[in-house]
Amino acid sequence: MTEANKNSPSSLEDALEVATDIQPALNKLVVIFQRTTEGGSLTTSQVSIMNQLKARGAARVSQVAAAELIRMPTASNALYQLEQRNLIERSRDEKDRRGVMVQLTKKGEAELQRVSDERAEALAEILRWLDAEGLQTAREVSDLIHQLAEIYRPTQDSQK
Repeated sequence: MTEANKNSPSSLEDALEVATDIQPALNKLVVIFQRTTEGGSLTTSQVSIMNQLKARGAARVSQVAAAELIRMPTASNALYQLEQRNLIERSRDEKDRRGVMVQLTKKGEAELQRVSDERAEALAEILRWLDAEGLQTAREVSDLIHQLAEIYRPTQDSQK
């Protein structure tokens, strides 16, 4: 067992019970969401990278890769595609001139906002099928989703 797993507040067995129950429906909703947002100007991965840059500011390619849980070549390729569309720009790291930083451009910020608004509307179309009580529950679950997104960091063992 890794150190990170030792510090988890819940047991794997308890989490697996909940995950087994949630996983099929979550998978279905993710597929529905992705299909309703298909054809957009940015992929889910590109949006995630751009959101990271918006939240954290300029970063090295290695930092983007680590935060996105992807390898350096994958991050480099994704950033290259964004750069070709003038959504991000590269600059020398002022602290270490050998390093390269990437950051959103004004055009990138505007495109991220536009795509994020589109995706929020697509998700709202799914959520509007809930009654008032269900929508309130979704608000509460939203807090948990945000918490998981912030605290979960896979270990080397869980990435195999």
